Amino acid sequence: MSALDWIAADWGTSHLRVWGLAGDHVVQQAQSDQGMAQLGRDGFEAALLALVGDWLPNGQITPVIACGMAGSRQGWVEAPYRSVPCTPLGATLTPAPTRELRLSVHVVPGLKQVKPADVIRGEETQIAGYLARNPGWDGVICLPGTHSKWVHISAGEVVSFQTFLTGEMFALLTQHSVLRHSVAGWDSAGFADGVAQGMERPERLMARLFSIRAEGLLDGLDPALARARLSGLLIGAELAAAKPYWLGQRVAVIGADGLAKAYATALAGLSVPVSIHDATEMTIAGLNEARAHLPPSERPCVN
Repeated sequence: MSALDWIAADWGTSHLRVWGLAGDHVVQQAQSDQGMAQLGRDGFEAALLALVGDWLPNGQITPVIACGMAGSRQGWVEAPYRSVPCTPLGATLTPAPTRELRLSVHVVPGLKQVKPADVIRGEETQIAGYLARNPGWDGVICLPGTHSKWVHISAGEVVSFQTFLTGEMFALLTQHSVLRHSVAGWDSAGFADGVAQGMERPERLMARLFSIRAEGLLDGLDPALARARLSGLLIGAELAAAKPYWLGQRVAVIGADGLAKAYATALAGLSVPVSIHDATEMTIAGLNEARAHLPPSERPCVN
């Protein structure tokens, strides 16, 4: 196995994922549930070392480039937001304090939009990775997840973006609302029906959500169809609101496999040219791009 010369870290609210790389080739990987929400500011270094401590060679400093919630106000160190329009990655990274002499940690800043107020932290790295793989690309990038993002890209810059609470709302409704008794599994026809309803009459969303419960009680609505319809209703309402982004554009969807496919299916049904790209691959590619912004003494094997 090749010796690693840098470490990429994606620090979410719930999870931490790390990759040890030789150049741009992954040679180690690990993850834990030590996301930002589980840590105080003094706990980040220990959480990282628990995963990568055995990877670190003695007698040298291994650079770590982190994106995501490690740079939030409650994170390891606050990496200030950069204002759009701008490139997804800036010229500087924010160093994080460390006690371990074998580590040098730098955090990627997020992006902010003043009007309407919005922020990105973590997705800017996936965007940078996609643009590195697709130079000269213009269009819209959709990043579905807990907080879905729609991002307008032009001339290598993030021009504007909008965030939707769709994924978090789906989790809340399926785990903590009265609908939790009615949903389980998946049904593709139910998803397509939900998308159509959500787009056609988004102002009816709240009523249609409760109808899932009522149909379960009165008509024995299949739980798989119910869950898929719920997802479709939420995504359909999101697509209705995000229409200024995707209408007449080509859309690149970057996300986890199942969720990315759901969004791509919904967009394809609207005759939107769409492609799907793996979130992990784009994150690593973006962090690799960020290596160019390390201090010169800490740039091993930059390609």
